[in-house]
Amino acid sequence: MSRSTHRNQLITMISPTSPASEAYKILRTNIEISNIEQDLQTIMVTSTKKSEGKSSVAANLAVAYAQSNKKVLLIDADMRNPAQHHIFNLSNRIGLSSLLNQKFEWSDAAIASPVENLTIITAGSAPHNPSEMLASKFMIHMLEELKERFEVIIIDTPPFLSVADAQIVASKCDGVILVIDSGEVNKDVAQKAKENLEFVKAKLIGVVLNNVNRRDASGYY
Repeated sequence: MSRSTHRNQLITMISPTSPASEAYKILRTNIEISNIEQDLQTIMVTSTKKSEGKSSVAANLAVAYAQSNKKVLLIDADMRNPAQHHIFNLSNRIGLSSLLNQKFEWSDAAIASPVENLTIITAGSAPHNPSEMLASKFMIHMLEELKERFEVIIIDTPPFLSVADAQIVASKCDGVILVIDSGEVNKDVAQKAKENLEFVKAKLIGVVLNNVNRRDASGYY
């Protein structure tokens, strides 16, 4: 997929008043209202399998939060198949893998996006041990430091049922959003993902049913 095609997934920035953009704002509002008694600062976005649109959802949700005047950080923790640097057309030379290797400070990897209030940390070069890096104590310490500097942190992870990465990150976040491609994922697979989330004591705060209308690439939620 070309960069221009990836960039077209950023509907909240390209067309902020479109129905799809409004859907992301509704998603943001629903998350805030349904969890009003709990401060959801770190939100993980995942899916059951590849190509369900999780990275697009994570990017647009991050933009939607930034548009509400919150200081937002979007982290691409899918170091196996990163997408955020394509979506925002950013360098991926220094990213999360660089930070978890303790070669750089987080500020070295933080990139100001074209959207006001939104900062992005890309995935960086592909490591040979992403699960171990995400499970490290350094990852926990880094998240705690970032939580002091940002109001909302959105984390894009690999599909939940594919590798252990997402389960590891889910246990470190305040809530998880599960993206499911309408018509492509059966009930049993979705139920298994839910059970796996419960097993690691992650809080499922919402499910995004993506591509309900196939004529609209962004889908409705």
